[in-house]
Amino acid sequence: MSNLTRAHQELYRRSADERFASLRELREHCQRERQFSSDCWYLPQSLDPRSVEDRVTVRLGDDGEFLMNDWSFSQLCRLSGVTKGTLNRLSSDTASRALRETLPAADKPFQFLATGRTVRSMHGVAYTRLWNADLLDVVAEFASDFRPPQTAVEGATGLYCGEQDLFAFLIDPNGWAEINGEAFAPGFFVWNSEVGRRSLGIQTFWFQAICQNHIVWDAVEVVEFTRKHTANVRDGLQEIRRIVESLVAKRDARRDGFIRVLTKAMRETLGSDAEAVAKELARHGIPRNLGQEAIEVAREQGRFTIFALVAALTRLTQRTVYAGDRAEADAKVAGLLALAA
Repeated sequence: MSNLTRAHQELYRRSADERFASLRELREHCQRERQFSSDCWYLPQSLDPRSVEDRVTVRLGDDGEFLMNDWSFSQLCRLSGVTKGTLNRLSSDTASRALRETLPAADKPFQFLATGRTVRSMHGVAYTRLWNADLLDVVAEFASDFRPPQTAVEGATGLYCGEQDLFAFLIDPNGWAEINGEAFAPGFFVWNSEVGRRSLGIQTFWFQAICQNHIVWDAVEVVEFTRKHTANVRDGLQEIRRIVESLVAKRDARRDGFIRVLTKAMRETLGSDAEAVAKELARHGIPRNLGQEAIEVAREQGRFTIFALVAALTRLTQRTVYAGDRAEADAKVAGLLALAA
């Protein structure tokens, strides 16, 4: 088993305006960006960087004047062979003149993506764009039961889209199933960039716990696929569709078996009295004080069933301060369900 930190890293690098509350809201944003975006092609030597209101802009032939965001400005700097840090220390007038004088000559045009009057990216002919909206259409169609995990610190949901890339973290909160006697649920990360910042990709997994920092604990059956934005990038979209369909099919098959385990766990007891239950819990690594609290909770329900004790222990472990300790305790609790297998 492994701990996955990709969503955790995204959480702490995203600003508030890159966060979305729901998959529907994220899809609508990406659909609007695709609707109001267009490509145009120009030779690099025909570009005309200018200074307008203390900002460096670029004139694209007959298409007129365009602003640049941080990413497209960085690309223009690389195209010109001038470091971005150097230009940022100059006045906009001097910086635009330096760009004009250093732009290379080429025989093949560059592709410029503009949304409204802002250039978002510039690429050579080898780059092929895949829209974020197309990727999310596949996710929405074939993983309709999947949702963002619990809200993380500062209200982040795991759904992000900024000027450079998209990232989505989704799980099936009702997809718990048994794997080797322990409880796991399915989830996946998916990512893309319309402007060349990162590859197209997906990582699927089965997990036991997710902490508030969006670290995925004790993941198994981790599958990862990536594809560069070249001519066959849309084939990658079909592969992602196949991977998601496979995850969903495995979830359905395992969930049926897990439901049988839960039904049995609701009938069978862990012991005839509190003393016997305490010994059994201790034998499975449950701390004595935690076990006694769970026994009192289960006693109120009238029987010491495996299900009642697991439910009580799961609630009690949420009070554990440290995520690592909590994940370890949750894994031991989940292991009790194996007794009903």
